[in-house]
Amino acid sequence: MNDVVLEWHPGTPAGRTAAPGPVRQPHALVGNTPVLWIGAPLAPAGRGFWAKLEGSNPGGMKDRPALHMVRRARERGALAPGARIVESSSGTLGLGLALAGMAFGHPVTVVTDPGLEPIVARMLTAFGAEVDSVREPHPTGGWQQARRDRVAELLEREPDSWCPDQYSNPDNVDGYESLALELMAQLGGVDVLVCAVGTGGHSAGVARVLRRFNPDLKLIGVDTISSTVFGQPAGPRLMRGLGSSIYPRNVDYAAFDEVHWVAPAEAVWACRTLAATRYATGGWSVGAVALVAGWAAGMAPAGTRVATVFPDGPQRYFDTVYNDAFCAEHGLLNAAPPVRPLTIAHPGERVVTAWTRCARVPDPRSMTDLAEARL
Repeated sequence: MNDVVLEWHPGTPAGRTAAPGPVRQPHALVGNTPVLWIGAPLAPAGRGFWAKLEGSNPGGMKDRPALHMVRRARERGALAPGARIVESSSGTLGLGLALAGMAFGHPVTVVTDPGLEPIVARMLTAFGAEVDSVREPHPTGGWQQARRDRVAELLEREPDSWCPDQYSNPDNVDGYESLALELMAQLGGVDVLVCAVGTGGHSAGVARVLRRFNPDLKLIGVDTISSTVFGQPAGPRLMRGLGSSIYPRNVDYAAFDEVHWVAPAEAVWACRTLAATRYATGGWSVGAVALVAGWAAGMAPAGTRVATVFPDGPQRYFDTVYNDAFCAEHGLLNAAPPVRPLTIAHPGERVVTAWTRCARVPDPRSMTDLAEARL
C-alpha cells in the first residue's frame, strides 16, 4: 500500500487540541470557525492565503451579526420581548435571523425575491421563519429596493415589529468583532484582508479590529459586475450574496485600498477549483474572494499574511454553481482559467464585464467624483 504524504506548511496554526465543549443551545455553536491554507492553483506555486471557513457556523457568516443585532436591539429596548423581526435578505442573514429568533424568542419574517434558492426557502420555513417574496424588481433599485419597500409595508402592519436594517445598522459592523479576534488568535496577525462586499458589514467590522493590531493592513474589496457598491452602474446580477443595487451606508469606502469586480464564470471556476483541490468551497462570494486572494498572495512579498473570509459552504448552490446544466445555460463553463485582472484608473472609467481591479475607491454617492472621471 502506498504511503500517504500530508503537506505541511511552516507557520501553520496548531490544530484544535480538544473537541469543542458541549452546548445546550444552537446559537452557542456560532464562532471558533477554522482557517485553511489555500495554495496552488488558486495562488502561484509556493504562495497562498488563509481562508476563514464561516460555513462551519450553523447558518453561515451572518449568524454573528444577526445574533449581535438582535441582542443589542433588545438591550436598548428597540425590540420588545416576543415582537416580530422583519428583514430583507438574499438568504444568509435570513438564516442567521431565524437562529436569533429561536434563541431570543421572536417570530421572524424574511423578505426575499424569486432568486432565493429553493433549499434556503425551505430551510427558513423549517427553522420557523416566515418567507415573504416580492415578485417584481424596483425600477431603479432592483430586487433589493423592492424587498426593502415590502419590509416597510410589513412593519406598518405590525407596529411592534422591528427591522435590523443590515445595510445601515452599525451593530451589523460590530457583530464581526469576534471573527476578527479569532483571526488574530489563529494567524498571529493579518497583512492583507480580502472581503466580499454586499452590505459592507464584515469588511468594515473585521478590518477595523485588525487595524488595531496592524495599522498598515491592506483591505481589498471584492464586488460582482453590475453592482453599484463601488460606482459601477446597476444591472441584472446572477451572483447573489455580494454586490448591491443600492448604496449601503455600512460600506466604509475610506477603509479600502483597492476593489475588484468579478464575473460569474470566474467565480464558478474558482469555486469548482477549490472543491477539486482543497475539499473546501462555497458559493459566489467564496469563488470571488478566493480568486482575488490568490492573486493578492502572488503580488505581495513573500511572507505576507493574506487572509480572506469564506462566508458560507456549497450546500445552497447545488442548483447553480455546481449544476452543469445551469452553468451551461448561462455560459459559465467555457471561460479559460482567469490569470490576472484588468486594471482601470477609476470606477467611472468604463463598465466592467470581467475580473477588473481599481486602486482608487471613491464613495460613489459623491457624484462629482464619478462625473469628473467620465470627462
